[in-house]
Amino acid sequence: MRTIGHFIGGKTVDGGSGRTAPVYNPSTGEVQAEVALATKAEVEAAIANAAEAQPAWAATNPQRRARVMMKFVDLLNQNMDELANLLSSEHGKTVPDAKGDIQRGLEVAEFAIGVPHLMKGEFTDGAGPGIDMYSMRQALGVVAGITPFNFPAMIPMWKFAPAIACGNAFILKPSERDPSVPMRLAELMMEAGLPAGILNVVNGDKEAVDTVLTDRRIQAVGFVGSSDIAQYVYATAAAHGKRAQCFGGAKNHMIVMPDADMEQAANALIGAGYGSAGERCMAVSVAVPVGEATADKLMETLVPKVQALKVGLSSDPDADFGPLVTKAALDKVKAYVDTGVQEGAELVVDGRDFTMQGYENGFFMGGCLFDRVTSDMRIYKEEIFGPVLSVVRAKDYEDAVRLPNDHEYGNGVAIFTRDGDAARDFTSRINVGMVGVNVPIPVPLAYHTFGGWKRSGFGDMNQHGPDSVRFYTKTKTVTSRWPSGIKDNAEFVIPTMG
Repeated sequence: MRTIGHFIGGKTVDGGSGRTAPVYNPSTGEVQAEVALATKAEVEAAIANAAEAQPAWAATNPQRRARVMMKFVDLLNQNMDELANLLSSEHGKTVPDAKGDIQRGLEVAEFAIGVPHLMKGEFTDGAGPGIDMYSMRQALGVVAGITPFNFPAMIPMWKFAPAIACGNAFILKPSERDPSVPMRLAELMMEAGLPAGILNVVNGDKEAVDTVLTDRRIQAVGFVGSSDIAQYVYATAAAHGKRAQCFGGAKNHMIVMPDADMEQAANALIGAGYGSAGERCMAVSVAVPVGEATADKLMETLVPKVQALKVGLSSDPDADFGPLVTKAALDKVKAYVDTGVQEGAELVVDGRDFTMQGYENGFFMGGCLFDRVTSDMRIYKEEIFGPVLSVVRAKDYEDAVRLPNDHEYGNGVAIFTRDGDAARDFTSRINVGMVGVNVPIPVPLAYHTFGGWKRSGFGDMNQHGPDSVRFYTKTKTVTSRWPSGIKDNAEFVIPTMG
């Protein structure tokens, strides 16, 4: 059986802990590999390696660092098919969806090519008598990212691409559920010309995470995962003097106004609700039609589309979505559906009993659709992370706005309408970090920033875009004067540059 170790010092190394975790083939349910779980000592060795390599990398001029990222982007494009198939085989998402995962990460790497411009400081000539003032951005040192299973290519690149371009060394702790793509990305970075030690990948569990959070040599930590863990990571990192940006769960609503094109809205819900088996932090999991007539019309359009969803192998080019990532994930989602039925929601489409002929042990589940869900139900309040869509009927527009505003999560939200005034009011008043107007999955492009509000995000800065450069650098401001022989008397008041 294939074993997956770590990537330290520019090469793959075996794990030495003796502890491993299974990596499944979600389509068959079989274990296809074992991944090593690092000890505290192994993580510390990776950090030491990064700390030794980082100063020389930071001293490399920015355009040369950018050229490494440029070559990396080229290699990503050359190896897209290989990466997508590898990702799909461990995660379960379809190959086209896997390519989208990689592409979204690639775009942040493209953005990082422009980091030399974003790292430029400011200069004031003549700030005072014979005094100039300027600022510079400098790398933090060694930084780290703890990334989730659902985007094993995209989110690691969202983290390490800007960090490395800014002159930092990076410790990546990816999910142990699908670790092969992060390891391959590290190999491609080396092929692109990155010095050994600047990107180290350490596979592991809580022992590895806690080592990253407490080691004094790591200056900043980025995390994506569940909200409870995000809060833990943020608090622990902050308690140890580190910068932290931690992104958690979501319950993304899509408001459907009476004037919306129902066919367009239903198609948007199908793609955003069931794509990648719902294992996306930006998946739409709550549809909010405004008014009973709108709700009835939406359900009439939506139900046959959910019933017609094609669940298939991740390698099937005609599949709408594939299996969930593990048996535990599948059992958890089915339990939520059971809970929804017990709570009194109307299960209009039930996908719990779906099986794939010849792949009965795979982690497959059909699409589920609930109607008449209420805001006090667990299936509304909690993140399910599966192919389950809940319809909450709002009596009017104000009721619809209240639902996402009052929810503890604030990652993404969308409104479907033809009314520009309603859309403008909605985007202004909604208490959510990312908003779509007739766009069901409003993920910003790489040169903007990605981040949720409330319990969907912990920290002051978002992922990628200009915030990534601010997060991975520190500003130094220099006040300079060359007195040309002028002798000053001692001054005991604060200088004013007057």
